[in-house]
Amino acid sequence: MLNRRSLISGTAALSALPAAAAAQDAAPTGPQPGSASATSPDGVLSVEVTADKDGFVAYAVSRLGRPVIASSRLGFLLTDARKLERAFGILTRTVTSHDDTWEQPWGERRFVRNRYTQLRVELQERWGLMRRMDVVFRLYDDGLGFRCEFPEQPNLTTASIGAELTEFTVTDAGTAWWLPAFEYNRAEYLYNKTAIDAVGVSQTPLTMRLDDGTHLSIHEAALVDYAGMNLRRVEGGKFRAMLTPGLTSAAVVRQTPFHTPWRTLQIADQAGGLVESSLILNLNEPNKLGDVSWFTPMKYIGIWWDMHLDTRSWNSGPKHGATTDYTLRQIDFAAEHGFGGVLVEGWNVGWDGEWFGAGWDYSFTEAYPDFDIDRVAAHARAKGVEIVGHHETGGNAFHYEQQLDAAFGLMQRHGWHTVKTGYVADAGGAHVTGPDGKAHLAWHESQPMVRHHQTVVETAARYQVAVNAHEPVKDTGLRRTWPNTITREGARGMEYAAWGQPGNPPEHEVNLVFTRLLAGPMDYTPGVLGMETRVPGGVQTTWAKQLALYVTIYSPIQMAADLLENYEKNPGPFQFIKDVAVDWADTRVLSGEVGDYVTIARKDRNSDEWFLGAITDEQPRVLTAALAFLDPGRRYRAEIYADAAGADYQTNREAIDITTREVTSAETLTLRLAPGGGQAIRFVPLGQARR
Repeated sequence: MLNRRSLISGTAALSALPAAAAAQDAAPTGPQPGSASATSPDGVLSVEVTADKDGFVAYAVSRLGRPVIASSRLGFLLTDARKLERAFGILTRTVTSHDDTWEQPWGERRFVRNRYTQLRVELQERWGLMRRMDVVFRLYDDGLGFRCEFPEQPNLTTASIGAELTEFTVTDAGTAWWLPAFEYNRAEYLYNKTAIDAVGVSQTPLTMRLDDGTHLSIHEAALVDYAGMNLRRVEGGKFRAMLTPGLTSAAVVRQTPFHTPWRTLQIADQAGGLVESSLILNLNEPNKLGDVSWFTPMKYIGIWWDMHLDTRSWNSGPKHGATTDYTLRQIDFAAEHGFGGVLVEGWNVGWDGEWFGAGWDYSFTEAYPDFDIDRVAAHARAKGVEIVGHHETGGNAFHYEQQLDAAFGLMQRHGWHTVKTGYVADAGGAHVTGPDGKAHLAWHESQPMVRHHQTVVETAARYQVAVNAHEPVKDTGLRRTWPNTITREGARGMEYAAWGQPGNPPEHEVNLVFTRLLAGPMDYTPGVLGMETRVPGGVQTTWAKQLALYVTIYSPIQMAADLLENYEKNPGPFQFIKDVAVDWADTRVLSGEVGDYVTIARKDRNSDEWFLGAITDEQPRVLTAALAFLDPGRRYRAEIYADAAGADYQTNREAIDITTREVTSAETLTLRLAPGGGQAIRFVPLGQARR
């Protein structure tokens, strides 16, 4: 594993533009009404910030000269002082540029270019308390981020923010894909598809396609010690930030100096441009951990799907899944078939009785009597397989924090480097540590829970443990800064295909690519070949689509989620699961429309192999895939896993054709996808031995 480092590519630090632009107000006479503007490096996007005669601050965004975000106000309501919204004037305007390239230790691509124009507007109240607030915009050609920064100042030592008044006024009509906010089941809902002016209160990312074809996604980056942002549509296409509530009337309490998270806009002509954007990552700080070679991207199996099928249980008793013998069998299977890890859920004391939304009985070091942790650890070590730790908290972050060092210390002693955490509780039902040191109930994306997740990640890093959080705070790109933040859930996962009412419909995974996955990796747990479940109609995909999900849904750890016997009975499709990579040198979106279909090609970081995945909704499709991403002049063996004739997610899910052919970069493949189907392809350079 290579360390992340900055690679010089042009200007590696902020560099001033010509003096006239960089210091337009070098000698300010005091805050005044006015405006400031800047454009992205290639002139694609432009922003204008204004402070009007009444002191209201607003911004507007254009793309190629056409308005995308009309005048939208900025401001804050405080719970203990006059609001920060009016009376502001501009002190200075500064425009700078930045251009470097940095390397991810793992990710969708190896190298990421970070090229932007920055506009900093220093604002101060023109009367009253004369408080300061800077607004900083970073403009990329594929989007922008902006945040408010509050310097240390005598009249604003503590900011108790009751509401953030940030607006996003979308200029055109169009279609939106969104999840409802503040509902009991957190982020685990099917996506609504409505007109933009019919959106209610939405979680982010909120993805839109305007009537002129422009694609837009609103989200946030670098969410640290702040409340998660949702969006409330106030009228037409105008949305206003709606912070997740805190423990008091203030959603956020911070001491100056501090800054908000970045509010982000990804903008592209095509839906695929949103997926290829690195905006969210780039707006985060560089790696703070240094060498993280102790974590290796991998595929894993585990004791998990059994419980969702109700053939085994998390709790102790005759159906208990996490027994020594069953875990040893999983380890042997993983070693035989090249899987790096085995997830074991239900190994620890605390699952008996009421744990949902409670979690007070969990121990993260004491195993059930039928799980011999030392024997399991020794066998896994001998087989070269890691155990993926599991820490379900029942939403009790307060109780978990009291055991963090002991829990991660146990993992470190056994050489286990990945943990799956869980916070299963209804929204608003998480237990957090309050200012008084006692447990209080809170929302999953409240400031106290954001702080908790940061505590977990930083503590885990000290023990060389990487975190895969379920029922989490949304992803905002912090994996750049803390690369042991590897993946998370934060959406409706594969388990709904086991027991959900309804299960996941065929469009769900396509929706995820253009919505949830814009935020970052997702532990969706694909690879199910046993299609009959507790849901009427079973898994609503074909086998070929299950395979394609390994390419279309990105995560640096990917689970082969099904029962071992289903893989043993079906070696043909199982071969792709064994072969597919999880760490990528490059990613290309070849085609796609939100909620309809997508085709993605990715290059393995550790070889010259490429993989392609294409998936569709309930509609059959014929897609084309130009192979120009392959090396010119080189021949490849294409190992194709395609829907067979007559395949259908309702009636014939297992119908698959597995074929091979030789191809070059000059060719274009025709991909025939069944209803609810997909296609997965491995491209192996000829002459390369099978791994």
